[in-house]
Amino acid sequence: MASQGSRPAYDPAGHDSALRAALQEVRAGRWMSMRDLLAGTTAWWQWTQRTQVLAAAAAGTDVVRAWLAEEPRSVPAAVMHARVAVERALRAHRGDHRRTRELWREAWHASDTAARAAPRDPVPWVCLLALARLDPGRRWAGHRLPPPEPMLPAGPWGLLAQADRRDPGNREAHHRMLRFLFARGSSGRMAEAASYAQWAAGSAAPGSALHVLPLYVRVERHRRSGGRAAALDLHWVAEDATREARQAFHSWFELTGAAERSLLDLNHLAHALWGALRLPEAARVFDAIGPYCTPLPWAHRTHDPGGPGSPVRAVEVFVQARARSRSAARAAGRHRP
Repeated sequence: MASQGSRPAYDPAGHDSALRAALQEVRAGRWMSMRDLLAGTTAWWQWTQRTQVLAAAAAGTDVVRAWLAEEPRSVPAAVMHARVAVERALRAHRGDHRRTRELWREAWHASDTAARAAPRDPVPWVCLLALARLDPGRRWAGHRLPPPEPMLPAGPWGLLAQADRRDPGNREAHHRMLRFLFARGSSGRMAEAASYAQWAAGSAAPGSALHVLPLYVRVERHRRSGGRAAALDLHWVAEDATREARQAFHSWFELTGAAERSLLDLNHLAHALWGALRLPEAARVFDAIGPYCTPLPWAHRTHDPGGPGSPVRAVEVFVQARARSRSAARAAGRHRP
């Protein structure tokens, strides 16, 4: 357990030490550790998570291209090529880069190729779903298919179904779908996103990370409404907010092991429980987070969420919330009969 006064740090590998070692090699321009790590990754949830983190590190390098040049028939290399191409297209889109459309096409073809090379792998379909965010107007027919439930909007449901078929409840696939709905903009679309998150969580198996999805919608809604940065406000202690936090705690956190929990999910859950004044439960989640934290959602509790000092201030909010939660948990323990 992280000590009471320790200062957490952001590490994309989190508690995955093997991934951390491979990331160091990737940043140095070497690909063999990445190949070996992926060769030993058998669970789809871990494969999805590791390929995503590795792609973020490799996107600014030629390391995956070098791997493909050496092993042109490698299926993991083809999947990583798609991952990197998608990461570059999404970065270009965020930066409004003139090559966005070109990179989008390259990423689509790389993902399609990976889907053919790895027919049982959910990641190529996750990649195609991620690219749907670049089409908020749903110009492509595959991005405006009828929903599985009447209360949901049209969207890239076929892509989500393909990922779900290969890995039911794939965490990243559902988050990509949520980001697609967020990207559509208007306040009315937030209701669609909320309906989707509630639907996904409501149909998720016990222990599924999809039980955390509604917490992301609540953070996004708070951000878009210009929510003030005060430690607590009515947005977080409302009955539905408390219910969502407790549902995620009991249906996900208490039913999963440390290795399979996303660090970002843990931070969103700790944030939600703290905001809902469920402090003893929040303390348990903070203990699971350990020495790591993520900038979001804590940055939204600062006065300038997008400013250059935001990561530092986000850590300060995290430390304050952790200290208060642990203090409340100790007090509750002393007064328990």
